[in-house]
Amino acid sequence: MNPIKRLAGQTAIYGFTSVIGRLLGWLLVPLYTRVFTQGEYGTVIEMYSYVAFLNVILTYGMETAFFRYSELEKNKNKVFGTSFISLLITSSIFVILTTHFSQNIANLIRYPNHKDYIIWFAFIVSIDALSSIPFAKLRAQNKAKRFATIKLIGILINISLNLFLILLCPYILKNYESGTIFNFIKSFYNTNWNIEYIFISNLIASGATLILLSPEIFNVKLTFSTKLWRRMIIYALPLLIAGLAGIMNETLDRILLKYLLPPDIAISQVGIYGACYKISIIMTIFIQAFRYAADPFFFSQEKEKNSKILYAKVMNYFVIAVSFIFLITMMYIDIIIKFIGKDFRVGAPVIPILLLANLFLGIYYNLSIWYKLTNKTIFAALLSIFGAIITVTLNFYWIPRISYMGSAWATFICYGSMMLLSYILGQKYYPIKYNFKKIFEYLGLSLSLYFISISLNIETQQYRLLINTFFVIIFISVVYFIEKPKFLNFKHLRK
Repeated sequence: MNPIKRLAGQTAIYGFTSVIGRLLGWLLVPLYTRVFTQGEYGTVIEMYSYVAFLNVILTYGMETAFFRYSELEKNKNKVFGTSFISLLITSSIFVILTTHFSQNIANLIRYPNHKDYIIWFAFIVSIDALSSIPFAKLRAQNKAKRFATIKLIGILINISLNLFLILLCPYILKNYESGTIFNFIKSFYNTNWNIEYIFISNLIASGATLILLSPEIFNVKLTFSTKLWRRMIIYALPLLIAGLAGIMNETLDRILLKYLLPPDIAISQVGIYGACYKISIIMTIFIQAFRYAADPFFFSQEKEKNSKILYAKVMNYFVIAVSFIFLITMMYIDIIIKFIGKDFRVGAPVIPILLLANLFLGIYYNLSIWYKLTNKTIFAALLSIFGAIITVTLNFYWIPRISYMGSAWATFICYGSMMLLSYILGQKYYPIKYNFKKIFEYLGLSLSLYFISISLNIETQQYRLLINTFFVIIFISVVYFIEKPKFLNFKHLRK
């Protein structure tokens, strides 16, 4: 199959999983932002920010190392076994230590009465870390459909439990006084819990996902090679540093808001910012789906004669996609913003800033192929550390002055700077001739249409949406007429 078509097809499958999963997850955002207060939802956002850090630490770059050494080693089962056993040992140690010191950790993050949060999340992140290698195995084997199926089942379990525990159970306990279902729910339901049921649902879903992955784990003999592990860990550790710095860029702002703003408004500001950040996930959904398909794709195409030409063409189509996502999100923001509760919509001005920031991040991921293919993963760490310095500095400066708007602009500047620096370094170590004329044309067209739309300042929502739809049609038409010959004939991609 044509490599671009294969990449597009797998991105579509991974994308379907991500889109459906995130859309179903979005159904919970209106629930959370209507059932919980700004402060309660802020706690949820904060806890999952810690989870993001822990996910990076507990996988420590082993997923990417698995892809790399699956291409280099003949015995792929040995690569899988070494990766999985390594994560099993470290995750087990983490659970034991975290459980033992749960009260101390709860005191440290200012939740002294909730050491149960710490224990639950210790198991969640450990189980997710163990699941990462079987999922990577499915991606390496191009089993995108099974990957998608297991992901979706886990997502559906999580969402179903959320709806059952947060909506149905309280409704039945409030409106009924007896009955089989009433007695069943009353036997286990803790009416003093609210956001706790979000965490419990996640824990059960993560456990179910790992069970579904058991065939991928146990259908081969698990063997551990110390020699191979040393090579993999040398490759992976710079990615761990990069991952930590990267996740700092993504989530540290929500943690810093709690500690840099006045205590009486801090956690509510975290809730507002976190809810509006969910809107920008529209961009992240596509980028995540693309990365799932692109990592094994880029490695598999490395030895092809015209691989660099192929990488450049992939970038062109990627920019078209993310430019369109930015435009359509902002053209219909009046509708999309209703996904979150009224109390949280005050943070809407951060949405275009965060969308563009994530667009830059997506381009950065495309550019990052140069250090992965040249085994210069140390640059991944250096680039992410560079971004983290920008993130920390700007957040410390701006949060006390302009609250979460400062966090949004810090993210924008961080990812934009990383993107530019990665391109400069990439042209030195692994030069690829990207078509910047087209990249700037498509991105510039999307931004121009957006700025024209807001400059018109149309007060009536109906007319505003009608005009914005016309702008979306303009973008699609321009892309179609420029790319029409390529859409009709893919033979040029083989040249």
